[in-house]
Amino acid sequence: MIIWLASYPKSGNTFVRSLLSSYFFSEEGYFDFNYLKSIKQFPSKQLFKKIGITTNNEDEILKNYNHAQEYINKRAPLILLKTHSSLFEINKTKFTNLDNSLGVIYIVRDPRNVVTSFSNHFNLDINESAKKIISNSVLGESTNEKVITYVLSWKYHYESWKLFKKEKKYLLVKYEELIKNPREILTKMLNFIFKLSNNKSNIDFKKVDNVISSTTFEKLKDLEKKDNFDEKPESMKSNFFKLGEKNKWQNLLDQDVEKMITNEFKKEMKELGYM
Repeated sequence: MIIWLASYPKSGNTFVRSLLSSYFFSEEGYFDFNYLKSIKQFPSKQLFKKIGITTNNEDEILKNYNHAQEYINKRAPLILLKTHSSLFEINKTKFTNLDNSLGVIYIVRDPRNVVTSFSNHFNLDINESAKKIISNSVLGESTNEKVITYVLSWKYHYESWKLFKKEKKYLLVKYEELIKNPREILTKMLNFIFKLSNNKSNIDFKKVDNVISSTTFEKLKDLEKKDNFDEKPESMKSNFFKLGEKNKWQNLLDQDVEKMITNEFKKEMKELGYM
């Protein structure tokens, strides 16, 4: 069954995958970029092709979201999948359902820092980035290689995934806490995954220590320089692992943009302790 690693773009999903893939797919816990490939992204054109969906017609692709997830679940008792999609319902099609999903680890980040990171990642103006996370935007387009990801607004994204909270199949991970206490948060994530999957194994804390030591921000930056990082978009001119905890919105946002974001997301930001 699928456990989702869900987040709005530029909220720390890659870091979470670095931690979990090192733990689950390496022998001793030491990170390598290749392990990230073991936690695939949904939706993906490659997956839809496996179930015979080769069209670029987005309506047809949408209709087969849950069919694709059923295909995945038949092939593994537990699978971690990354997504930047909101938990939407479009044209009577839902992103997923509780029959196909075991639970979600939802990664959230202060939207003011999302904007600055979004701007760097997609090579966009700060104002344009702020408007993107406020609007019901999508990522990508339907081509022979890609499908659209229905991200929608930061607010809708955050609120939509709370469906799993009602079912007690939801773990909230704040990026800010993850950066400060990666060992503690990784342990929480492992306990959550083990509980949902009825895994009676004890956490291997020696392996956890190796994961943490090999995924510091500086080591990820050095590894990117040495081995390259094929998930980095072509439009991105700087390194993928560039700012990390140095990404301080106070130094990068002007007052008008900051006010635009806080006015739009006041309720959610207060709930998360960002205001």
